[in-house]
Amino acid sequence: MPEWLGLVAAFLTTASFVPQVVKVVRTRQTTGLSVGMYSMFSTGVALWVVYGITIGSRPVILANAFTLALCLPILCLLVRR
Repeated sequence: MPEWLGLVAAFLTTASFVPQVVKVVRTRQTTGLSVGMYSMFSTGVALWVVYGITIGSRPVILANAFTLALCLPILCLLVRR
């Protein structure tokens, strides 16, 4: 049960980034988004992936790997502007 609960929570929190990614990629507009926030967030999420690997937690690994994959395109566009 705890792993299932973690997977559902991971899906919901990760999926919350999809609308932002779609909007930024379609419009190429990053006005109002903070490069500092996305840099810190992406670094933190990458560290969560490492932590998940260390403790062998599939929900932690999957959720954060997908979140990182969603945040990196935004961060790249922010850095390029």
